Amino acid sequence: MRILHTMLRVADLEKSLAFYTGVLGMKLLRRNDYPDGKFTLAFVGFDDEAKSAVIELTHNWGMEKYELGNAYGHIAIEVENAYAACDNIKQLGGKVVREAGPMKHGSTVIAFIEDPDGYKIELIQSKTV
Repeated sequence: MRILHTMLRVADLEKSLAFYTGVLGMKLLRRNDYPDGKFTLAFVGFDDEAKSAVIELTHNWGMEKYELGNAYGHIAIEVENAYAACDNIKQLGGKVVREAGPMKHGSTVIAFIEDPDGYKIELIQSKTV
């Protein structure tokens, strides 16, 4: 068994695709419209779906906003340098909500950013830096 993908509902698919591909550097792996169901699925990731877990962005046509609820936590992405990643994300128009630095009660360097819908993404600095 392995994890295939995590699904997020997004209000503006083009804005979300621009964030995940342009700001985070993921690739658009596939995109399909389902006119009968009035939704579009777009899969993004850093590697091919056969090799790596990906994110499924689901856009239900006509939805302008979602309530995130209080059960969702975050997606975590390993980065080589969290400080540099935050600087780059800000330069590309991304929103950093917790600057890079050691986590409370530990030494792992982390940061948090938000996607256009407000989903949190944790950046965890590789231990090799």
